[in-house]
Amino acid sequence: MIKNTLLLVAVICTLAACQKNSDQMATIPNKIDTLPNNITSDLTLDANTSYILAGRVFVKNNASLIIPAGVTVSALKNDASGDKSILVITKGAKLMINGTLEKPVVFTSAATTKAPGDWGAIIILGKAPSNIGTGNVEGLTVSPDTEFGGTISDDNSGSISYLRMEYCGGINPDNENEWLVDKASGLCLESVGSATTINNVMIVHSRDDAFQFVGGTVNATHLIGYNNGDDDFDFDLGYAGKLQYLLSYRTELTSTHALRANGIETYNDEVPTLNLPLTRPVISNSTIIGPQGMETVKTNLNQGVYIRKGTRFVLQNSVIAEYPQGGLMVCNKTRPVLLSDAGSAFKYNLVHSDSVSRTFSWDKDYAVFGDPVLRDFALNTTNKNTLIEDAATFKLKAMYAASGPDLTPADGSPALTGANFDGPDFTTFFTAVPYRGAFGSTNWAAASNWVVWK
Repeated sequence: MIKNTLLLVAVICTLAACQKNSDQMATIPNKIDTLPNNITSDLTLDANTSYILAGRVFVKNNASLIIPAGVTVSALKNDASGDKSILVITKGAKLMINGTLEKPVVFTSAATTKAPGDWGAIIILGKAPSNIGTGNVEGLTVSPDTEFGGTISDDNSGSISYLRMEYCGGINPDNENEWLVDKASGLCLESVGSATTINNVMIVHSRDDAFQFVGGTVNATHLIGYNNGDDDFDFDLGYAGKLQYLLSYRTELTSTHALRANGIETYNDEVPTLNLPLTRPVISNSTIIGPQGMETVKTNLNQGVYIRKGTRFVLQNSVIAEYPQGGLMVCNKTRPVLLSDAGSAFKYNLVHSDSVSRTFSWDKDYAVFGDPVLRDFALNTTNKNTLIEDAATFKLKAMYAASGPDLTPADGSPALTGANFDGPDFTTFFTAVPYRGAFGSTNWAAASNWVVWK
């Protein structure tokens, strides 16, 4: 407690010094407050105040936490994983983040020298289905405040727009057992229902996963994961929603944390079983980019997309590039489902890997092989994926740049055309566009007050 109090004083002094010395004093809030650990009635934060997230904060009793544009919340750093600062929106409660492009809401570390894992996660718990019925958040104490799951597919946990999260992901240990459901990290959405609105969220320098979808039916657009320590998009325990315009982007050559870090990873359950609902994300227009250049020494960076543990999935109209171990990898449980068109689809994508022979891979009995059968299936005239052997062939305007990427297609890029939105999975939610990947002519991930490439 004394340690946290001293740290809080240091944070306040730092913010006050910034106010005094900054050339932009008018834009810096002149008040600092600490979020209460239990929010049991509706609370609207003050747009002219900076807030401290000190330890574990629970929004409960069907209350709403409303955060206006421009608010920064700084999480106190605690070294022990069980003491990491977190924000939990319990079942029935709501989080309303009302940021804008120019005035995003920012959750960051309060540490003077910020580092991945300084704090934990924003965890939203809903009443939509999962394939374990009800459960409790991995990594937190079992209690009514950590329970998720139910039967209300269109449950509403609020809305999030223009949020950036930095230096979170501190609950999971290094080299965590990847055969278990991950502990909470980043923006953790557990049984969140389809009446919830999520768009324009960036997560940077998480020590672990960026976005976690654990059960639930929530849909989302315009999500960015940048240089995170494990998977950027992780799907578990019966998630069945729709996602468009996803960006997973890495420039760092390795992670010091994960066993195998992927752009996208899916998981049905530990066994795996056929418990319903099956994990089945439907994704269109994602761009998944690994570090520049061919890696000659194997690291723990793994696949652009890893589909495992009994998952069904649909991934279309997307760009996958520069991952060292493969572009798409399946396992013994997911390979036959995809090859027999039994609820999974991988179509109209542009796929590249550092190793051409491993672009389409099979995690067979815990050993990874290039999979010629999967390759031929992916490239056939029905699925119409394209194998890209040289990343320059994508002709994206600036795949790697110090000021941040511009992943819009240049003239002659194969990503300009070729998207397809036929079929029942795409009759609702999705915007039909001609291009593949997350970007058309507009670079919506250009550096701004919301998007920060550093």
